[in-house]
Amino acid sequence: MSFEHIKDEMFEKEVKMPFQIPSKWDKLHKEELDKEIIRAGTNAESDAINLYEQLSTLTTNEHIRKILLDLARDAKAHAEVLKTLLLECDSEQREEKIKENKILETKLKWNMY
Repeated sequence: MSFEHIKDEMFEKEVKMPFQIPSKWDKLHKEELDKEIIRAGTNAESDAINLYEQLSTLTTNEHIRKILLDLARDAKAHAEVLKTLLLECDSEQREEKIKENKILETKLKWNMY
């Protein structure tokens, strides 16, 4: 992917304002609010990962590229922590993850991957 293509793609998008707490969060019960907070954090980390990885492709400076990729790796770790936290707080998410793991175990057992 060329520098011009990436630059055009990054800058043609509307500039987002920093995260603002949605007004609907005022009406949520504590447990639901906690889940939304964790989801927002996970989304922010995902955005950070994408940004750092895209920026790393634009620079010709290896030192800067390495730091950007380190930041992306850190953001991935943060996202995993938040996903684990969401599983602790959300029984529906936890049950879905258990089902997914059982399906994966079955596929691996029968060499379906």
